[in-house]
Amino acid sequence: MYPLKFKPILKSTIWGGEKIIPFKHFDCQQAQVGESWEISDVPGDESVVANGADAGKNLTQLVNEYKAALVGENNYKRFNGKFPLLIKFIDAQQDLSIQVHPNDELAMKRHNSMGKTEMWYVIGNDGGKAHLRSGLSKQITPEEYARRIADNTICDVLADYAVQPGDVFFLPAGRIHSIGAGCFIAEIQQTSNITYRIYDFNRKDKNGNTRELHTELSKDAIDYTVSADYRTHYTPKQNEPVELVSCPYFTTTVYDLTEPMEMDYSELDSFVIYICMEGACSITDNEGNQVELQAGESVLFPATTESLSVKANGHVKFLETYV
Repeated sequence: MYPLKFKPILKSTIWGGEKIIPFKHFDCQQAQVGESWEISDVPGDESVVANGADAGKNLTQLVNEYKAALVGENNYKRFNGKFPLLIKFIDAQQDLSIQVHPNDELAMKRHNSMGKTEMWYVIGNDGGKAHLRSGLSKQITPEEYARRIADNTICDVLADYAVQPGDVFFLPAGRIHSIGAGCFIAEIQQTSNITYRIYDFNRKDKNGNTRELHTELSKDAIDYTVSADYRTHYTPKQNEPVELVSCPYFTTTVYDLTEPMEMDYSELDSFVIYICMEGACSITDNEGNQVELQAGESVLFPATTESLSVKANGHVKFLETYV
């Protein structure tokens, strides 16, 4: 197998902005693109290969054809032949709705789906004006939660953060959250599209209708634990790996490179995804396959990849994630 690039799935939303199209170096007129689904195996939104011998096949077909060679032996068994991660870029011109996602147990019981644990890496903050919400700022009960939805005061008990490029937030299933206006982020999450909309600021869609809220479904899905700080703290470094998140669903590391680097994946039983936020690089695998990666692009390296040589074209910053 070889490094795989996919055709992104661009989604226009009522809260979407205009940053994704130029960030991805596209020449098209689609407006209010809120999300670019970079690598997806969500039913109905399966990513299609853009390069090489498998061009035109979707991710579901690839997993069915290559099995453990693509995703890794343990991952193939654990996720029942499904690709386990969904990768996105998100551009919020307005606040997204306040949401929560169910854990695996609840999602399987209600929706026959995986749950949704995710993480955010902030790429841009609209000149310092961006914010987001993550977690409860004070202890509340399920009854108080429902009351605060009804009387429009739920935001009063949520932790609200002004954000800078490079900020990271880990969002285990059950944590209330909302991407705020001005945020441009990379998101890594379990392959799930199960979202419970808690509050939507009484916003109306283009037809004048308010969107459905899932107050009762959310009540049992929320983790009511309060933490002092929901931000993921790390020390940025150049030319060495900096691990950001390690959880049962993904491990993510950031690389900020100005020098060549050799990556050894010979002991890793997983695919690896690179998500590029800045600059560009050339990547060559142990079989001699070469791929160019620039800001706005993502690439999937199959589990058969034993090593990669990364050469920055001056400077490159990317996220590495695997299961």
